[in-house]
Amino acid sequence: MSTSLNDAKALISDVSPPAWYRQVPAEPVTRIRPSKSWEHLDFAELWAQREVFYFLMWRDLKVRYKQTIIGAAWVILQPMLITLVFAVFLGGLMRVPSDGVPYPIFAYTALLLWTFVSNAVLSSSYSLVTNAHLITRVYFSRLLIPAATVGVRLVDLVVASLVLVALIVYYDVHLGWRILLFPFFVIEIAALTLALGLLGASLNVRYRDVGTVLPILLQVWMFVSPIVYASTIVPPRLRFVYAINPLAGIIEGARSSLFNLPFRWPSIITSVVITLSMLIFSIHVFLRMENGFADEV
Repeated sequence: MSTSLNDAKALISDVSPPAWYRQVPAEPVTRIRPSKSWEHLDFAELWAQREVFYFLMWRDLKVRYKQTIIGAAWVILQPMLITLVFAVFLGGLMRVPSDGVPYPIFAYTALLLWTFVSNAVLSSSYSLVTNAHLITRVYFSRLLIPAATVGVRLVDLVVASLVLVALIVYYDVHLGWRILLFPFFVIEIAALTLALGLLGASLNVRYRDVGTVLPILLQVWMFVSPIVYASTIVPPRLRFVYAINPLAGIIEGARSSLFNLPFRWPSIITSVVITLSMLIFSIHVFLRMENGFADEV
């Protein structure tokens, strides 16, 4: 019996499959596995999916201004109205120091950047939750969703900068060579905002109370940053601790580049190091948690 079984096995192994079977290629199996850390971030994949990024940005812009009365003017009005309030109470009544710069343009420069940060961090933190229908149905890099949200707010920043140009002309601000570094600080604050947006978006998927706590933290962050006051009022013994806030170095650098003031390099360098560290950490956390977004969102 065992001999017959062995003979059958040998016979089967010697029989070649028919020609039609050999010509049918095997169906490819694609396994989609998110990267587990920032070292494995696939930049080629992100570039190949850049049209998704543009689509998300364009969709958000259309939805946001579709049923508004004054449309994109809200982008300009928000920092202008806040600047007006602070200019009256802090600049006019309390005479808050402004490094010799007219207080309205001094405050508007920082509020312009702050409005971008606060709006972008808040909206990107909710971006994964509000796009749950895309995450559960279509595969693409989830990182593009909060990145596109930050990109939309960056467009708002450019539009609102037109008022800054008008204020520069009105106050006859003499620009020097330092103005060439202003785009660097815009890029840095965009990187910092993306880092916070990625971290907030990934945490908000799992812990929904993040969206409740975040506005409070942003309000505190605003007043511990040199937005409505000059950093020169900070005592020297606390200057190093104050520089740990990366937004402080960015705001100081942006003002120095616009108003031709001396750069405070220790604060600027500290902000760059912290911003890059936060960006790497946020990407790492986002990619580690990305695998569960579709189930938890």
